[in-house]
Amino acid sequence: MIEVKVLGVGCANCKATQKLIEKVASDNAISINLKKIEDTAEIMSYGIMSTPGVIVDGKIAHAGGIPDKVTVLSWFKSQCCPTDNDCC
Repeated sequence: MIEVKVLGVGCANCKATQKLIEKVASDNAISINLKKIEDTAEIMSYGIMSTPGVIVDGKIAHAGGIPDKVTVLSWFKSQCCPTDNDCC
């Protein structure tokens, strides 16, 4: 299961990013464990200065603005099949 954290204090972009991640995972039958982190100190501990931030399996995948669907799917594909991006 891919661990995903959305970092942000609850703004519209953070909420939209969370919903987009959920939809991409669902549409592609990818199993994720999604957590929303809203604590400012915890967000800062990741080195994220611009929200929304996204952490995928412990690594910063995104910071600032809403990512597009293709970008989100690429995070999951690189985690679930690092040598064959057509397996997810």
